[in-house]
Amino acid sequence: MNPVCEKLNIEFPIIQGGMGNVSNAELASAISNAGGLGTIGAGTMPADEVEKLIVATKGMTERPFAVNVPLTVASDVKEILKLLIKHNVQVVSLSAGNPAPYIPKLKEHGIKVITVIASVYHAKKAEAAGADLLVAEGYEAAGLNSPYETTTMVLLPQVSRSVSIPVIAAGGIADGSGLAAAFALGAQGVQMGTRFIATKEAPFHEVYKTSLLQADDTKTMIVGRSIGKIRRIYDTPYAQKLIQLEKNGVTSEEFLEHTTEDRHILGAVKGDLENGFINSGQVAGAITDIPTVKELLETMMKEAKETVSLLNKRLI
Repeated sequence: MNPVCEKLNIEFPIIQGGMGNVSNAELASAISNAGGLGTIGAGTMPADEVEKLIVATKGMTERPFAVNVPLTVASDVKEILKLLIKHNVQVVSLSAGNPAPYIPKLKEHGIKVITVIASVYHAKKAEAAGADLLVAEGYEAAGLNSPYETTTMVLLPQVSRSVSIPVIAAGGIADGSGLAAAFALGAQGVQMGTRFIATKEAPFHEVYKTSLLQADDTKTMIVGRSIGKIRRIYDTPYAQKLIQLEKNGVTSEEFLEHTTEDRHILGAVKGDLENGFINSGQVAGAITDIPTVKELLETMMKEAKETVSLLNKRLI
């Protein structure tokens, strides 16, 4: 059995990225019900809002789902982790910070711990701290990104060779051929965020979904590099405003005020691309349809097997 599926008690080795404050129970539960691992993100939400999301998700699925906690930006990490234990959440994803102080307590309660990393060094540290699985996230991914700017294709094989626990690839994956490629590079599962936005169950604004369908390979951009806060977003009127702010020498504090989760919600949930932004990975240009989550997962698995079969023929 696939080790990611075995450890997480899921059918397909495909998990959802956290998505911060735009996380919702509808999409996470749909992914879990379809055989993947749905994820809700704590983002910067207060603990009581995170609890509401957990309760709502549990009301929509009896299958495992994860909660992503971005350690350096979450409102109250210790309180949120207490809630995960209280509600018997089976999987926790830790990102954007040092997971070592939190892993032992979570594992005491039988919770599987995934840590998101972007370097071999941090992969080794996470494994030594007791992580059950790793997400190796490349620079192609949407949202907040690592300052290393290492691509998935370069990062993944190096991480896979350096640790003994299962590695999940993230960044640049949207279909079965991407799944097969990730496995060829040493992954045992994949994590997707942008691709799940363009699904029927995802309760995001139609402007967001339509933007992804219309994207080409150049439609995402990096903002925040000038202040050391790298974020990949979709190229929109508001994104261009952010670029201009950086050209004008904006301070770190001022820039962060323009990239709050409120601005993210304006774009992603309300469809206001003049005053809010939408996260998007580079893989947006490869998205051409809006299937159900179940259709997407089943198609990806079928395509991955077909891709492997085709490669075998090409290699002979």
